[in-house]
Amino acid sequence: MRTLCSSTLIGEALLIMFAGLVAMQLSDVSTTAIWTVSGVAMLLCVLLCGAITRPGAVAVGWALQLGLIASGLVLPTMYGLGVVFAGLWWCSVRYGRRIDEIKAARAAATA
Repeated sequence: MRTLCSSTLIGEALLIMFAGLVAMQLSDVSTTAIWTVSGVAMLLCVLLCGAITRPGAVAVGWALQLGLIASGLVLPTMYGLGVVFAGLWWCSVRYGRRIDEIKAARAAATA
């Protein structure tokens, strides 16, 4: 699960960075506010990569997905991109857990 979720989160951090650049040019929100929110979100994405196996980390990831969708209030394109990344997050969590179960079963079978 760690690899799939981390890949999604790193892609999301890059998306947030590029969305911040676009929002600076296209919205009336101050540059300071845009980069404060974007910076915190990008930092959260990166920190969550290392903590993804801890309890509650997946829930924080879901909150991050909701925040990404809500960023559509500033930049309407983010509604669609947020939904895409929420779908990627769901797939990463679901199939990542399935892969972990298969690996554990194989390890138990060989032991």
